[in-house]
Amino acid sequence: MSLKYSNTTADYLEWNQAMNLIRSLFRDEEYKMSLLISIGCFWGLRISDILALRWNQILNTDEFTIIERKTGKSRTIRINSQLKKHILECYQKIEPIGVNAPILVSQKGTIYTIQRINVILKEVKVRYKLNIKNFSCHSLRKTFGRQVYNQNSDNAELALVKLMELFNHSSVGITKRYLGLRQEELLNTYESLSF
Repeated sequence: MSLKYSNTTADYLEWNQAMNLIRSLFRDEEYKMSLLISIGCFWGLRISDILALRWNQILNTDEFTIIERKTGKSRTIRINSQLKKHILECYQKIEPIGVNAPILVSQKGTIYTIQRINVILKEVKVRYKLNIKNFSCHSLRKTFGRQVYNQNSDNAELALVKLMELFNHSSVGITKRYLGLRQEELLNTYESLSF
């Protein structure tokens, strides 16, 4: 959590770097963090919604619906086939107490706190030499948004409308600012001038 009036923001990971990180964490037997980062990057959920997930919601299913904690709105998520396989592999490695258990339980047997996840992500940033300035829980959601935008850059406005709806933002302008696109557009203005 940031201090009042401080100007901190989460940055996003480049998609290839995020996918390499997920694979590296799994290879290094960091299954819970591999699962967290993969879910965050593929679904764009807020950390509070990820921490509320249980195995029976996401295991061996093609889609599921949640009620977002912040907005109270319903959101249906379709599970990508590659992610579905990764979820099952993580489940088998983590060996939770059952399918009704939360997906992210600490060694103490409690659900991770957001603060603890942020500390772990900062450790992950250093350990895996990630090229990202501010890496936190929110970085995963922004990584999802940036990837959706980049994959649909031929129709950027449609991508922004889709993301606005997925993120439950009230305007495309908010979504652009959220993804850091507005700042890039403004800075590119300087580069467009010639001497």
